[in-house]
Amino acid sequence: MHTLMARDDDAVTVYTSEQGRIYSKGKSGAPEQTKIPQDGIVRVSRSTKGRKGKGVTIITGLPLDATARIAKQLKQKCGSGGTIRNGVIEIQGDHRTAVMDELRKQGFTVKLAGG
Repeated sequence: MHTLMARDDDAVTVYTSEQGRIYSKGKSGAPEQTKIPQDGIVRVSRSTKGRKGKGVTIITGLPLDATARIAKQLKQKCGSGGTIRNGVIEIQGDHRTAVMDELRKQGFTVKLAGG
């Protein structure tokens, strides 16, 4: 059994009972990536969304080729864990001032983003 969804001049299979969800014509089940401004300014903020109240320091705007290296340095400097998601560095805890100081030492233009 197939369920079809009409789309302009053609039909696209969206769900089939044999395979489950099917997306075609560029539609995927992957979440959309957020648009990160690439204006040469590194933005440092704090976020607790989706983390049960636990705060993380968010660093955006770094060059993609240096993100992994810088993330490792910042995690060591802060003595904390962290991760990289979609080119955005997340450091566990509120380390905004230490991160900003370290990035300025490395020659980046840094701004505090958010409240």
